[in-house]
Amino acid sequence: MDCPKCHYQLPAPQASCPHCGLIFAKYRKYHPEADAPADTETVRPRITLTPPTETNNLFQEAPYNPAQFAARCLLFIGLVLWSWQFIGASIASNTVGESFLHNINLPFHEAGHIVFRPFGRFITSLGGTLGQLLMPSICTGVLLIKSRDPFGASVALWWVGENFLDIAPYVNDARAGQLPLVGGNFGHSAPYGFHDWQYLLTESGYLQYDHSLAQAAYAIGSLIMLTALCGGAALLWRQYRHRQGL
Repeated sequence: MDCPKCHYQLPAPQASCPHCGLIFAKYRKYHPEADAPADTETVRPRITLTPPTETNNLFQEAPYNPAQFAARCLLFIGLVLWSWQFIGASIASNTVGESFLHNINLPFHEAGHIVFRPFGRFITSLGGTLGQLLMPSICTGVLLIKSRDPFGASVALWWVGENFLDIAPYVNDARAGQLPLVGGNFGHSAPYGFHDWQYLLTESGYLQYDHSLAQAAYAIGSLIMLTALCGGAALLWRQYRHRQGL
């Protein structure tokens, strides 16, 4: 018998080679002899790659949680009631602007003026509206893509639509200037440029379209809110069906 590694001739079969120390059993495990029977050949270890368990579906919900589901249902009912109140009101009534949600939107409006100030006076005035719309839009994207919370994203999307409704009375007031502004001023008595949409529409030559633009903003906001409610209702229904094992 010869050692397969150093070819030292062994006088009798042994477990290892006394010359190089090779252990024959381990060697044959990974180097089976060519003439060995097929049923005695040692199968080499095989590595199997399994697909990741995390799904790429943005609308995949977390496992059912009773407390979370109940809280979502209550929040959804509140959004439905708010939507009914806001969408059903006229632009001139400024129902959205008189709700406490307006006080939540207002800081983002004022921050938008500061953020967009380096881009000139026109964009600075427009920045207030952009700030109102960008913040809930960013929240929608983060909740959907980063947090993988599609129901939370539907709520944030509803907030985007609500901001369109909040902006509409401001646009509608461009010529009349009757809405109270920050600091207690009114558009008809404040210095030129203090009323954002009076300045924007005057500078762009569209002041006579203030009512039409306000109605368009109101319609867009209403559509976004209803879309968000439909999406939220579908997510709640799917979560309920999963609870029932359907």
